[in-house]
Amino acid sequence: MFILVDDLGWRDLGCYGSTFYETPNIDRLAARSTLFTDAYAAHPVCSPTRAALLTGRHPSRIGITDWIPGQDPRDRPLLGVTDLDSLPLQEFTLAEALKEHGYTTFFAGKWHLGGEGNFPEDQGFDINVAGHHRGSPPGGYYSPYANPKLADGPPGEYLTDRLTDESIRFMSDHREEPFLLYLSYYTVHTPIQASSHLARFAEKKTALRIGDPDMRAEGRGRTVLDQYDPAYASMIYALDENVGRLLDSLDTLGLTDRTLVIFTSDNGGLSTMENSRTAPTSVAPLRAGKGWAYEGGIRVPLLVSTPGQGVARRSATPVVSMDLFPSILQETDHPLMPERHLDGLSLSPLLHGDRDTLHETLFWDYPHYHGSAWTPGSALRKGNWKLVHFHETDRYELYDLATDLGEERDLSGSHGSKLAELKEEMARVKGKYRVKTPAKNERKRLPR
Repeated sequence: MFILVDDLGWRDLGCYGSTFYETPNIDRLAARSTLFTDAYAAHPVCSPTRAALLTGRHPSRIGITDWIPGQDPRDRPLLGVTDLDSLPLQEFTLAEALKEHGYTTFFAGKWHLGGEGNFPEDQGFDINVAGHHRGSPPGGYYSPYANPKLADGPPGEYLTDRLTDESIRFMSDHREEPFLLYLSYYTVHTPIQASSHLARFAEKKTALRIGDPDMRAEGRGRTVLDQYDPAYASMIYALDENVGRLLDSLDTLGLTDRTLVIFTSDNGGLSTMENSRTAPTSVAPLRAGKGWAYEGGIRVPLLVSTPGQGVARRSATPVVSMDLFPSILQETDHPLMPERHLDGLSLSPLLHGDRDTLHETLFWDYPHYHGSAWTPGSALRKGNWKLVHFHETDRYELYDLATDLGEERDLSGSHGSKLAELKEEMARVKGKYRVKTPAKNERKRLPR
């Protein structure tokens, strides 16, 4: 069971430190999972990470480096690179790998990796419920859904509930055989539409005397520093309620002790937006949010519960989206396929305490503009050191995450040798992934 939540922030769960949002069922899952404190999405926005999760390959290697179709404005100093608008059919997916081992494969929810001819059923999934080209629910979170891959429910039906209903039905029908349930919730992506639990969090906000959130400038945008929005909180609570239903169904069907459960997000929380817009959540103390290669845009929750695991574990080892493909293979006793999941490493040694290191270097490439106020750039983590590069100004920033999780103190001016080392490493990794560089817009003067 693979549960992917859209735009879920690193601090949006009780088990990751939220005190305004309530997630008792996800916390219950955490109590029998390995909780990764330093888990990363492959990219600061959705489509590239979704491609990486399904293939075990870096988004730049695949050629998807922006949400599909992206914006790429023509009036900015740089022109975003040309990238793909669908996951190529020649890419080998996790679903195709498990089908080779006799699994029935089910997809529900957000796809956002291409249109007709590139849907989940074209990429190894036997069943597709609601997966199509759009990145947000076209009709919103209440039926009628205006979704060509999902029949409308009764008026007032909530999309998160419906996707869970479909998933439970699939599990019940296929409980006697191996299956992959890939549940990709649309929530908590915009539009922010409250669930039936809105009153609960409006009252809680009043009781806690939570006012308007503090804000911090981030480039041309603003970052929200407090969790404050009852509507968003109600969406989180509805998500949690449905995760509880899934866990209870595993118990009822007798599947808990033989099911691998993975829970994660596709990018950081939506906490930073351009101009005067106010984002719905906060991932502080991390810097920025979705769309940025600072920690707030790429660090995500990750819970992995192995079959029969009854205790909580924690890991501070940096891991990334591509690692989940080989991890699923190894944890379900199937051979690894390193020529396929080329950029992912199995988490099994971390899950079972065999070692506490994995990747030497992690790299993020976002050569496009984004509505969060991000400008084209990239980032690299090696050990506890983090390098961030912005193409417009050719500026490099250097941070020590061990002492500065919020990336507030740029050490590039005082640690010249470390800066040079990471710049050299970034150049090497860019060559490895065949990274494209945005071109200068000859019609627009670069900033001084």
